[in-house]
Amino acid sequence: MLVKITLFIALVLSIVVPFIAFFAGEKNRGRYKKALIGNVVAFFGIIVLAEIVLFTGDVSAAEQTLTESPAFATGLGYLAAALVTGMSCIGGGIAVASAASSALGAISEDSSIFGKSLVFVGLAEGVALYGLIISFMILGRL
Repeated sequence: MLVKITLFIALVLSIVVPFIAFFAGEKNRGRYKKALIGNVVAFFGIIVLAEIVLFTGDVSAAEQTLTESPAFATGLGYLAAALVTGMSCIGGGIAVASAASSALGAISEDSSIFGKSLVFVGLAEGVALYGLIISFMILGRL
């Protein structure tokens, strides 16, 4: 437990310390690059260290409990369906926001391109529908 807390604190510090150095440091053009490199090196270094420390050992006990528990697989299926639906809707919303605003601007200049712009907005909405279909397929397998 102490190892997990120590690694969590180190991970938070690897994110916070470069930002403090960035804002408190010398105001020149190279500080962005130094802060970013420091942040990336510290963050991924601690992630690799945490993987080595936390995930080495005997996994036979974990394999037994996961294979004996069908509720775990069902829970992961529900989680996958929720993630597919949520992330596809977020992506579709971002796509519709940019496509619809561009389409409205284009229609205000030339109203004859309404049909073409409607197709692009519909394609952007299709991303969310595809995610919903995939989530129904996942839920059908449970």
